[in-house]
Amino acid sequence: MATDVQVPALGESITEGTLAQWLKKPGEAVAADEPIASLETDKVSVEVPSPVAGVLSEQLVREGDEVAVGAVIARIDQNATASAAPQASPAQAAAASTTNPAGAGETPALRDDSEVEIADPDGPPQDATVQTLSPAVRRAVLEYHVDPTSIRGSGKDGRLTKDDVIAAAQRSPAQAGAQAPQAKTPAPSPETKAPPPGPRPSPGSTEERKEERVKMSRLRQTIARRLKEAQNTAAMLTTFNDVDMTAVIDARARYKDLFEKKHGIRLGFMGFFVKACALAAKDVPSVNASLEGDEIVYHDYLDVSVAVSAPKGLVVPVVRDADRMSFAEIEKTIAGYGKKAKEGTLTADEMAGGTFTISNGGVFGSLLSTPIINPPQSAVLGMHRIEERPVVKDGQIVARPMMYLALSYDHRLIDGREAVTFLVRVKEAIEDPTRLLIDL
Repeated sequence: MATDVQVPALGESITEGTLAQWLKKPGEAVAADEPIASLETDKVSVEVPSPVAGVLSEQLVREGDEVAVGAVIARIDQNATASAAPQASPAQAAAASTTNPAGAGETPALRDDSEVEIADPDGPPQDATVQTLSPAVRRAVLEYHVDPTSIRGSGKDGRLTKDDVIAAAQRSPAQAGAQAPQAKTPAPSPETKAPPPGPRPSPGSTEERKEERVKMSRLRQTIARRLKEAQNTAAMLTTFNDVDMTAVIDARARYKDLFEKKHGIRLGFMGFFVKACALAAKDVPSVNASLEGDEIVYHDYLDVSVAVSAPKGLVVPVVRDADRMSFAEIEKTIAGYGKKAKEGTLTADEMAGGTFTISNGGVFGSLLSTPIINPPQSAVLGMHRIEERPVVKDGQIVARPMMYLALSYDHRLIDGREAVTFLVRVKEAIEDPTRLLIDL
């Protein structure tokens, strides 16, 4: 008896997705509610669970195919027994035979089915588990020249992620920078003179130059479309300021141990900036507003979209009612979203809405940028890296930990005076955190 596996509901207004990766192969046993495939939508990645226990008998679509909600993508045979060596689907077998009929010269990282044996670091030395690499992981393995069998995966069920490959490459610089071996040039014989010194031929003239075409993921397509829409629609302008981080750094140093002991989370910078933006939005409500047709919608709450870097691109989960939250609640919420983003488990509901965005490019080393607003929001605050710079204090040149702030805003509903006032209020609150306590 075979049971159809259908694409589940993917969230409000999402009607289709892309089958990103098969997590099970035909012939493999699956438990009820065990994920058998991963779908990528405009906003999130969603795992497709098996509705029953049994054996995966058929895969009806290929990785990269577009699938609609409710479509049948696989069948589970409840009466079958798992095979010792799962067979690839006809589509996979045909693709493999076309690409490499002889199978010669394969390496675990380059095989078409991308199945490699990943050593289990917690098990006996000879134990290994078979794992299927996603397209993104395969590309990373090729790019960084690392052996996937030597890397411990941090994804679900120990699967390798792109971040795992990059981290392994960074731990082994020699391996990461290694190039394919080249034939050695024999030393000149005594009768042969060495060629005269001069410029060597460029690598492109002696080595094969390769290109790879990769289809944009649905998430990347959505990011590209929305950012371009923002540029085409909003009258965007950016204003800048800098902020002395001395007071915040001192406060963190003084209370970080007590804060972590009491709340179980580290005290970060984002809590200060979210609270500062909530305070500033009371004075300049248009920064927390949105434009709908010929009406400006003002919100009496602050739902902050926090830009988080995920393996598949930038995502913006929403910290709801941030103006009513404590420092600990803000930090816990953001940390939880960061973990989910890395694991690819953020839901569409967690990224829906938002009235204002904060983006911290400083974690990647950015000194200054002009962030793009996230429609229908009217403004976004860009944070940047902290570095010591000479400033004048009380007539003396001193070194201070400074950060540039950038506020991009929609000039259609926010005047320059309002934008500058908002940024100054944020600066004042960060340089004197007491203002956050007494609402000044």
